[in-house]
Formats: sequence, structure tokens, C-alpha cells
Amino acid sequence: MTTAPAALRTRSLLAGFGSTAVLQAIDLTIPERQITAFIGPSGCGKSTLLRCFNRMNDHLAGFFRNGEVLVHGRDAYDPSFPLEELRSQVGMVFQKPNPFPQSIARNVSFGPRMAGVRDPAVLAELVEASLRRAQLWDEVKDRLHASAFELSGGQQQRLCIARALASGPQILLLDEPASALDPIATAKLEETILELSREVTIVLVTHNLQQAARVAHRTAFLYLGKLIEEGETAAMFAAPRERLTEEYLTGRFG
Repeated sequence: MTTAPAALRTRSLLAGFGSTAVLQAIDLTIPERQITAFIGPSGCGKSTLLRCFNRMNDHLAGFFRNGEVLVHGRDAYDPSFPLEELRSQVGMVFQKPNPFPQSIARNVSFGPRMAGVRDPAVLAELVEASLRRAQLWDEVKDRLHASAFELSGGQQQRLCIARALASGPQILLLDEPASALDPIATAKLEETILELSREVTIVLVTHNLQQAARVAHRTAFLYLGKLIEEGETAAMFAAPRERLTEEYLTGRFG
């Protein structure tokens, strides 16, 4: 177990849709300011688990949950925890880049504007700071008022990260953020993720085992809705404790 403070924690988490349980008794602690990767074959529950942390599953038909989901020790499903506050703390970037049909600057400033920030100087500072943190500022600083759709796929994904960062999250959920990107754009995205982990807790769902090995400090392996093994990435990949983990990492299934 890590000794770093916990950013996220689940206790006996059971979740699913309709009559189907997707997650079964998940007990997991995710430390602050580290990158934790979720790996496992398709349909094992990785994205469902990720979306429990900011309650994105609530929008899906038939979703049910039992057990605890804690965000910095606070129950994410407590009715006294406003959803807007939860999602300002726990940002999310999806599998495919989803910029809004607006300018680059207005994409980044969307969250602060929705929160009531109106001062142009403050918004401009937030836009620049967020784009710098997403390692995109130098590439777009001279065309902030151009459409976000003019950016490449990799740039659009980093723009989505900047948009999430502008709301000041302490935690960033990334659901296969590089799956639609070429190798060069993926490398730049991974560089950005590593840099961000110095100040933000990152949870990364990935099918790419090499990506998990490159960027994740810790890795959790899920299979058929169960948490099979969790620990430091280097140790898990070098000497997995569980037979199922070894078989998955060596390509015998998945």
C-alpha cells in the first residue's frame, strides 16, 4: 500500500446497470499527485469505475451503486455534496476529443464563465495558464480566437485537458485519451500527463499496456468486474502477484 494521502477511495463498491453487476466489491485507494492506470480487457469495468468518481454513470439508464466512493474523504454520492462542486474538483477528458464549436479561448474559459467569472483580464489569465499547463500555449497563442476545430486531433485533446484544468480540479479522470491519436500526438499527450501529475491526481483508463508502463506510478488490473491486483506499476509489470495479472500482461488473453 502507498503511504501518500488518498485522493480517491472506494469501499465495497458494487455498481452496474439494470440487473447486471459490472463492478463487484471494489476496494481501492488512489494516492494524491500520482498517475494511476486502470488496465484490463474490454468490458471488465474500467470506465464504469472511472465514472463513479464524478458520477457520470448517473446519466446512464439503469445505473445502480452500493458501497462508498470517497473524494478526499467526502462521499461523492452524499446528497449534501453538490454535483457541480464534485465535478469542479474531479475533471474528465473522454476517449475522443470533444471541443465545443467555439474559439480556442472560449473552449478553455467555458467552465469559469459558467461559474460566473466575467472579468476579461481574469479569463485571459486563466486561458493562458491552463493552456500552458496542457503544454499547448506555444502552439496556439497567436490564434486564440480561431475555431477549436482547426486544431489537430492531438491538439484538440490537449485543449480538452486545458478546458478541464481551467475549472481548477484537484483530480483529472482520463478515459483512454490517446486511443484516437497517432504515436507522435500520443507521446506529447503522455508528456503533458506526466507534467500535470506533479500537481494533479490523474486516473487513466488505457488498453495500451506500454502506455501504462510508461506513465503510471501505480496500476490497477480489473477482470470481470473484480480488482485482481493493484500496486506500483514497475513492480506489477516485473513480478505480478496474481496468475491472472501475469497472463494478461504477457498477452495470453485480453
